[in-house]
Amino acid sequence: MVFLATAISGCSSVPRIVNEYKIDVQQGNVLTQDMVSQLKPGLSKDQVRFILGTPVLMDMFHANRWDYVYRLQKGNGVVETRKFSTFFDADGKLLSVSGDVMAAQAADAATAPESKSREIDLGSIEPGAAVPPTEERGFFGKMMESVGF
Repeated sequence: MVFLATAISGCSSVPRIVNEYKIDVQQGNVLTQDMVSQLKPGLSKDQVRFILGTPVLMDMFHANRWDYVYRLQKGNGVVETRKFSTFFDADGKLLSVSGDVMAAQAADAATAPESKSREIDLGSIEPGAAVPPTEERGFFGKMMESVGF
């Protein structure tokens, strides 16, 4: 009886000498700082699509907003997500951008952003000017962020 109990308990725990290989899963649009730095106010939707690629989300209720989402789940379980949005006027010209990857000016390259996500009106920034302060999210913005949007 003791032999049977020892045999069964020995099979229940397998030593992890060799771990299985888990791949990195990458989804969405890969946006680099160089790509975002090419954005200028007044660019057409086609020019923005050429620079950043096709957006992941083009909502019919918000036709003047494109959302670019990137998610990387590494094999060790670490998840990295980035969100970036572009906003257009009624004529289809680029007005502003918001998200984790920001349009950088030459003076801003050495400084890190204060928060992870914010919106910048590209037409209001002069070369060498400071980045505008972050606006606090409203009720619905906080709710959408808590859900993962």
